[in-house]
Amino acid sequence: MKSITSRDNPFYKELKHLAGSSHALRKAGRSLLDGVHLCQAYLDLVGQPAHCIVSEGALANAEVAAIVDRVTAPATSLPDALFGALSQVEHGIHLLFLVETPRPQRPDALTRSAVLLDGVQDPGNAGSILRSAGAAGIGQVYCSPGTASIWSPKVLRAAMGAHFVLEIFENVDLASVVRTARVPVLATSGYASERIYDVDLSRPVAWLLGHEGQGVSDALLNLATHRVVIPHAGAVESLNVAACAAVCFFEQLRQQHAVRQP
Repeated sequence: MKSITSRDNPFYKELKHLAGSSHALRKAGRSLLDGVHLCQAYLDLVGQPAHCIVSEGALANAEVAAIVDRVTAPATSLPDALFGALSQVEHGIHLLFLVETPRPQRPDALTRSAVLLDGVQDPGNAGSILRSAGAAGIGQVYCSPGTASIWSPKVLRAAMGAHFVLEIFENVDLASVVRTARVPVLATSGYASERIYDVDLSRPVAWLLGHEGQGVSDALLNLATHRVVIPHAGAVESLNVAACAAVCFFEQLRQQHAVRQP
């Protein structure tokens, strides 16, 4: 393992630039995984990072030491003071993986269960939706322009490793995806009359989820196979988009399990 002690080191300057700019990360085609859980998940589900960066103090942590022992890629240690400028996690454990951002080949048409995000802007919501999708066995996520940067550190932390079990496509024209879809496309809307519980979800479907305030755009609503609503009993006007997504995904999973029962 190499050690860097100067903030003038070229590699450290590059890391600091990447850590401070989502644009720089996108341009470089790389992502930063911050913390034990994300790094552990990456090793388990993907493999070796491009580079492992750890603070000298964190090497005394048993979980960190176990992860670093598994890394065969280049690794660098930094004094705690230098590492602090790279991490956005307050009071976190000082471990980072620099990884190549996956760029999967987009299929010609939707043929399996997927999530379509139409301008979901909050990183916490976007990450939570990815986490629920991964847990429910949904394999693909399509993001329109205007959706939160899906590989940003905040989305990565909220998704808790779900990125590594999903095929994610960014800056997608969702209208063309919906038009060519070979599975039903269900747009969530608080004004719909069809309940999610009355739709056949035992087969693959695509879930179309919209902006936190405006919902799914009218243009996409008009293209969807179904407009569906989650009925609720309280006086609250609507569900948070991430909560809505979780209910939808797990109702689909419930129906799939019910079909498989003997």
